[in-house]
Amino acid sequence: MNAKELIDKLYETSNLTDEELRFLLQADASIDEYLFERADCRRKEIYGNDVYLRGLIEISNYCKNNCYYCGIRCGNNKLERYRMDKETILECCKQGYALGYRTFVLQGGEDPYFTDEYICEIVGEIHATYPDCAITLSLGEKEKESYQAYFEAGARRYLLRHETAGEEHYGKLHPENLSLAHRKQCLFDLKEIGYQVGTGMMVGSPYQTVDDLIEDFRFMQELDPEMIGIGPYLTHLDTPFASFENGSMELTLRLIALLRLMFPYALIPATTALGTIHPTGREQGLKAGANVVMPNVSPTDFRKLYSLYENKICTGDEASHCRGCLEARVRSAGYEIVCAVGDSAKEKFRA
Repeated sequence: MNAKELIDKLYETSNLTDEELRFLLQADASIDEYLFERADCRRKEIYGNDVYLRGLIEISNYCKNNCYYCGIRCGNNKLERYRMDKETILECCKQGYALGYRTFVLQGGEDPYFTDEYICEIVGEIHATYPDCAITLSLGEKEKESYQAYFEAGARRYLLRHETAGEEHYGKLHPENLSLAHRKQCLFDLKEIGYQVGTGMMVGSPYQTVDDLIEDFRFMQELDPEMIGIGPYLTHLDTPFASFENGSMELTLRLIALLRLMFPYALIPATTALGTIHPTGREQGLKAGANVVMPNVSPTDFRKLYSLYENKICTGDEASHCRGCLEARVRSAGYEIVCAVGDSAKEKFRA
């Protein structure tokens, strides 16, 4: 089959063999226009022109882990650290709600200061104050009992990118005390509890191969997530990987389109990393099949400190400016922001 025939097969079946996937991943740029067209067609069949907002609140840049690629790794002693208190987090939600956000994403490093009890207290207050909103957590690896407690407090979504599904590649990105098996188990625990689960990987991370990407696809097919977040790997000067090049926007866009066709129901963000690597990266992500944007509603004093990678955009913009700017960008790409919780259409699609 040629590339167009393979894309049509993927559109019809949501699956390809490893060799067929490898062919599309390695093909030249001539395939992208048709691939993006088919991915956009699929997302419109399921979600129309709707793009969902997620209000991102980066609650802490403390992290007990020392991942080699991450700017907030515990070994980075050049970073000014911060953590928000409950009152600040609730104020972010108040501002976000007034701007139309109906999903709040509490994201942070694995910070022991945020005990299960404290997280449940924060989640419970948000849930009680904004019962018409969804609460998403992205706080790293926990034990199943912790995830269960957060769920009972009112959280319903959890983002935990697996980053890479291959043992060998995982070992090149993380210190020995971290385990890919445990990370995967966390994702399956979240599914069992009843969360809408999000995962994903960095595109173009150091030592990544095409076979690694295929393994990522197969793991996600096994997990069957509701949300898939990917973005180009971006370097940080204060990490062991400072000398590595950034990932490719072009490959990231191709992967977004392939993911849209393989997981038609998925909520796929056009990430800040895409907007960082190219001025219109997020708009191009939407045209390739993404249907979520995650503007930051954290206080501006903290945003530049949540430094996962270099040159992160929008660190100085007020929440209202971010909201207006993104709405204009989304509209310019041909889509419309909707003020809704925006659940995954998985069950609807399968029905």
